[in-house]
Amino acid sequence: MKHILIAHDGSAPADKAFDFALELARKFGADLSVVSVVRPPEPPDEVETEAVIESAKEHYERVLAQLRGRTSEAGVPAVFAVVVGHPAEQIVHYAEGHSIDHIVMGHRGKSFFRRWLLGSVSKQVLHYAHCTTTVVR
Repeated sequence: MKHILIAHDGSAPADKAFDFALELARKFGADLSVVSVVRPPEPPDEVETEAVIESAKEHYERVLAQLRGRTSEAGVPAVFAVVVGHPAEQIVHYAEGHSIDHIVMGHRGKSFFRRWLLGSVSKQVLHYAHCTTTVVR
């Protein structure tokens, strides 16, 4: 295990997954990529979309800034990125493009019906990722 991707959306489950990924990276001497995905509003409206994306990017940059110190303290080399698009698609795409060999993400506590109807990001990543994926509960 050389390069771990942690998908972080600012939630409590994502924080638990970050702790797990950080410990895994420290234990195995792996690099860490921390990625947050901004999902554009649907249906898109040019003016609104741009403003929403900018606001979300600023929010995620603040969230990731808090995590930077923790990776430094742990002595884990880390890269932080905010990308735009569908979360599962962007996570898988990032992993493929950056030689990631393990994805770590938090579990969302959606009801069975909502997961069945809409699916979940973690379920989609598990299905399409080319590498090992761990979902932390």
